[in-house]
Amino acid sequence: MLRFLLEKEFKQIFRNPFLLKLLVIMPLMVIVVFPYVTNQEVRNVKLSIVDNDHSPASNRLIQKAASSSCFQLTDVSSTYDEALRNLELGESDIILEIPRNFEWDLKRNEKAKVMISANSVNGTQGGLGSQYLSFIVTDYGNEFREQENPVNLSAADIPIFQTDMIYRFNPSLDYKVFMIPGLIVVLVTLLCCALTALNIVGEKESGTIEQINVTPVPKSLFIIAKLMPNWIIGFLALAFGMIFAWLIHGLVPEGNLFTVFVFSALYILAMSGMGMVISNYSNTMQQAMFIMFFFLIIMMLTCGLFTPLNSMPEWMQIITKVNPVLYFVEVIRLIYLKGSTLNELVPNLLWLCGFTIVFNVWAVISYKKSA
Repeated sequence: MLRFLLEKEFKQIFRNPFLLKLLVIMPLMVIVVFPYVTNQEVRNVKLSIVDNDHSPASNRLIQKAASSSCFQLTDVSSTYDEALRNLELGESDIILEIPRNFEWDLKRNEKAKVMISANSVNGTQGGLGSQYLSFIVTDYGNEFREQENPVNLSAADIPIFQTDMIYRFNPSLDYKVFMIPGLIVVLVTLLCCALTALNIVGEKESGTIEQINVTPVPKSLFIIAKLMPNWIIGFLALAFGMIFAWLIHGLVPEGNLFTVFVFSALYILAMSGMGMVISNYSNTMQQAMFIMFFFLIIMMLTCGLFTPLNSMPEWMQIITKVNPVLYFVEVIRLIYLKGSTLNELVPNLLWLCGFTIVFNVWAVISYKKSA
């Protein structure tokens, strides 16, 4: 009986040419386009300079700031008020004002103060841009004192230790290395949950579900037949996502592929079961889509894909514990970046097993089969 049900499901899939195209186009869009859309780097910040000193030292600082890849020198104003007007008009994002006697203070080993004013409508750009500019100014001050007055530096000016920065697991600090594993999870989630959620409700609207309801097919067998094709589709989406991540970004898992597929098998079943539950409670495809996207948006925003969990309120961190996307995003990132093994990911494995059981049992119970 299961063989005939599966034959019916696969025939329905192959009769839909859009679905087959979606399996290739969607992974390509998510892995190729999304990493650049979700760019977390701050670059080409429009910089405005107000130089009140007009000294060789201030000119070198301006050149150092303008040569940075983070900034684009768009304005050199004679007064701060003029630069502020340009900031308000959106012609610049950040202002660096160099005071009078800037060079003189540097040569006397006194604190040479500069003022940084940032447009913080975009808090991320304003905050990070100010930090980058502050680092450039500090670095320039150290370089100036070493070049101009290396002999007369007092013992207090000499650092007592040297700090060497080592970045583990992502040495280049490339945001795409961090984002792409999470985007693979987004791809699998969207395909598995969306296709399953629209499956049964699509048959409800077309009336073909009544032909199944009058047969002696058990509810559990019917749900299994619905889930198995989506399980295969989920694995195909995962494979395409990983292949595109390797071909386009050169990103491969540091860990074992077997571990990836073990967790993926559970996660695909869990999200397919969730889609089936949504489908069982929906009467139209429009209703199913609204319910599905309501839950998917919440799960995506609270899974740590874009926002660190530690930055969320404590009550929200407790709620995220029942988010299956959270555990799979963490697993894929750990396998890709750290090469974590199955033994190290046992807590995540248990959580995903629990979600798989709960959603699929719920799907069987909530399916109303009327003879």
